Amino acid sequence: MALFTVNDLQIGFGDTQVVNNISFEIEAGEVLALVGESGSGKSVSALSILSLLGEGSWVKGDIYLEQKQLLNQPQQILQALRGNQIGMVFQEPLTSLNPLHTVQKQINEVLFLHRGLNPAQARVRCVELLELVGIENPQQRLNSYPHELSGGQRQRVMIAMALANEPKLLIADEPTTALDVTIQQQILNLLDELRRKLGMAILLISHDLNIVRNYADRVAVMQNGHIVEQGEVKHIFESPQEAYTQMLINAVPKPSNLPAVSGPTVLQALDLKVWFPLKTGFFKRTSAYIKAVDGVSLELKRGETLGIVGESGSGKSTLALALLKLQRSKGNIVYHGENIESLTQNQMRPLRKNLQIVFQDPFASLSPRMSVMEIISEGLQLHFNLTAAQVEQRVCEVLNEVGLDVQSRFRYPHEFSGGQRQRIAIARAIVLKPKIIVLDEPTSALDRSVQQQLLELLRDLQLQHNLSFLFISHDLAVIRALAHRVMVMKQGQVVEQGETEQVFRQPQQSYTRALIEAAMLEQA
Repeated sequence: MALFTVNDLQIGFGDTQVVNNISFEIEAGEVLALVGESGSGKSVSALSILSLLGEGSWVKGDIYLEQKQLLNQPQQILQALRGNQIGMVFQEPLTSLNPLHTVQKQINEVLFLHRGLNPAQARVRCVELLELVGIENPQQRLNSYPHELSGGQRQRVMIAMALANEPKLLIADEPTTALDVTIQQQILNLLDELRRKLGMAILLISHDLNIVRNYADRVAVMQNGHIVEQGEVKHIFESPQEAYTQMLINAVPKPSNLPAVSGPTVLQALDLKVWFPLKTGFFKRTSAYIKAVDGVSLELKRGETLGIVGESGSGKSTLALALLKLQRSKGNIVYHGENIESLTQNQMRPLRKNLQIVFQDPFASLSPRMSVMEIISEGLQLHFNLTAAQVEQRVCEVLNEVGLDVQSRFRYPHEFSGGQRQRIAIARAIVLKPKIIVLDEPTSALDRSVQQQLLELLRDLQLQHNLSFLFISHDLAVIRALAHRVMVMKQGQVVEQGETEQVFRQPQQSYTRALIEAAMLEQA
């Protein structure tokens, strides 16, 4: 008999049904992965298990934990289940953890509620849990607040809370999204180890099929609220029956084996440094420096993509901002033969149209108060003397280039999907016909299928306009698919660089090898 069973689950909001008669089972100690694109119904289905969907929603069907019905139970029974027999790890720990409470207070809440421990007993258990999930110096971390922890540490705290009462079922909703590949591997290995140790079942929700292939026992594929295919992981990946499943598997970025670019150098950095002073004492004297970028040299050729990889805190984004003169630095930055390091902001303004950037989160980087037309045309009005008709024509042309309907120029960012918003951000950059675009994690939060579409768009735009890209990412599969050359950063320094396939096939440094192994890349 299965530990956890879902039969004919139906979920809706008002008159709109979003999940249609799905069924699946999970055995004790088993990992079932629920996969599919955004909007397929994965997270909604998971939230319905503990009645967390909120007002305006309705749920029908059967959900059983050890043959006990969970649906339509009173709050008292649900409260006894949540965090006790069923734990949940949410996608974004920074928004799931309370910013006003310490780590100890948040874990204590689960222990006080379900185990009735006194403060001294709870503290001992908190330390045990933090040790269990691999937090260093757990005694000191008890009094830390979420903002004082790294992304990996916050996710470990979330897992500690979910495991506090050794649940029978753990729901992990995209538990490694936006984490570095090395941290991602640590989190997944930790969950796998705890599953074996505790005999816990796991419902893993993910759009990353590499993770599913390596960590799940079975997989259920969701599309538009339906489970279209499910079975053993090996069988699904080797012999997918549904076209949608085949599309998801094929959407994993493939090595491109791009030839080296021999064009002229458009951007060069020589011994670039960005040091942030640490001031201590009453007089706030500088006692040390955080060396975010420490003596980096690079060059970028016309029509080339240089991929920059490394863990969080390695200096990737700081380097990009320094190259664009958006962050103070020391050293030489040479653009088309001109040293721009000493230029003032006013002197840089005419060059801005040639040096553009696309940020990681388009929802945060696009103004919610501006229409698409206003967002894309802002740079045109600043850098060119065009009539209103000419501006509108250029905006329509660039919307066509990035695959968006020209009528969408009258809409606002919140009316678009994540992939569409990123296309708008790319349109805002290329409408100025730049020479160089910095792409800072532009695909990190997107489904693989949407990610694949965006990569194809970037390749087409690069060939069409002879663009040079600086592509920053912790997703090595994306870098391998798009970059001509790759540069590996660690603690502000370049530890290895070279042609992409050469670095991926024959990495010289142990750090590079660790990154590649953690990414679980398929062999070309």
